Amino acid sequence: MKTEIEQNCSHPQYEPTTLGDKESAPVQPSKCITDSDPSPDDCQTELERRKKIEGRKRFSRLGWKRLVVILIVEAVALGSLSLPSSFATLGMVGGIISSVGIGLIATYASYEVGTVKLKYPEVEHYGDIGRLILGEKGFWIVTVVFIFQLLLNVGSHCLTGIIALADITQSGICTVIFGLVSALILFLLAIPPTFADIAILGYIDVASIFTAIGITIIATGVQSTRDNISLPGSDWSAWPKENVSFSTAMVAMNNIVYAYSFAPAIPSFMNEMHTPKDYTKAIYTLGVVEIIIYTLIGSLVYLFVGKDVQSPALLSAGPLISRIAFGVALPVIFISGSINTSIIARYIHAYVYRHSVVRYVNTKKGWITWISLVAVLTFVSWVVAQAIPVFSTILSISAALFISGLCFYIPPIMWFVLVKEGSWFSWSNLQRASYNGIVFLFGIGVLVCGMYANVVHLIQESRDSNSSRPFTCSSIA
Repeated sequence: MKTEIEQNCSHPQYEPTTLGDKESAPVQPSKCITDSDPSPDDCQTELERRKKIEGRKRFSRLGWKRLVVILIVEAVALGSLSLPSSFATLGMVGGIISSVGIGLIATYASYEVGTVKLKYPEVEHYGDIGRLILGEKGFWIVTVVFIFQLLLNVGSHCLTGIIALADITQSGICTVIFGLVSALILFLLAIPPTFADIAILGYIDVASIFTAIGITIIATGVQSTRDNISLPGSDWSAWPKENVSFSTAMVAMNNIVYAYSFAPAIPSFMNEMHTPKDYTKAIYTLGVVEIIIYTLIGSLVYLFVGKDVQSPALLSAGPLISRIAFGVALPVIFISGSINTSIIARYIHAYVYRHSVVRYVNTKKGWITWISLVAVLTFVSWVVAQAIPVFSTILSISAALFISGLCFYIPPIMWFVLVKEGSWFSWSNLQRASYNGIVFLFGIGVLVCGMYANVVHLIQESRDSNSSRPFTCSSIA
């Protein structure tokens, strides 16, 4: 008579194994697990079953307060460093309106992304929403866009690391070397596989960015007051620069759009929350924090420095202070960049090993595949940083090509196709339809106008003999 195990399992190999030094008895295969298991047709050993249980617990420890920290790490970083330059182009009035308006739109769009995750718990990452809308084709389209956007994001952090290291050291070392150093740091910080673990680094990151921003604001204010005894920043203007071109204005606008690009990560983060419905607390908290921080740093640094403010803004604080500020900002440059690598890696790793315990990164194979994937993604990001060595341009391209969809015109489609319930003529549906219509039109505008502006801007940059060149040792600070 066959045993119960033989009746339920047909795994080809069941050699005796041990559970460490504490147990010497062979580990017997368990029954095939069908309840809530990603691979109901597979048989599992007792060790594999335990590893899956441990893995699920490990990847379900994220609360909304830690999520706020992670979102700040992911969002309030490089975007804030480009805002003063955008304010200088758009003018004080245009900059403030853009900062507050885009912040409100981005916060609402992120809320809609989260509602999809709550209604469809099987959604683990942003690409899964594409599958719900357009089937398998939609999954791959959204996945490719999602990965490219985050790779550009990590590349921009690598580029900022190059600028920071070159500014701090004041040496003649080839910037390609600084790029490799930046990539190595980004790689090491992206190794922790869970967002709950990364949140611990997030506290350092948050302290770093707020301190660096504070130093920049205070230093530029003191310097401006010293140089202009009567009023600080004598050449700032409430209105856009004279004769500013459409492409230049759109690049400035896109940099503000980039600063609010946290929506694509929402499903990935919610997938590790122990209480996913609490995501709204994190979203609203982040929205308020971002709008206040971005508006303050954009307006104050522009007020103190004037039209010649640089991007990233830390370069505007003077030679000595900028070196100090960059030193303080190193954690945010690299930690915020690495979390984007982690998001991509979790996305790919969980998909490839969705039917295996390897996805939980608590086995030898899990760690080898995880670290290898992080290394490959970091290398690709380094190539991006070397290929587009202009800080504001790389942010603008990312905003127009990818963020316009992931953060703005796709979330309204989610609501119309996946979330809306009841009559179209109910007050709540009419209200949300109008909100989502505004968000959709804004996203399409960023896509069309933004890409036109980027093409024109890149052509102008290529004709400028003083602009930075790809894969060279020339300074890009």
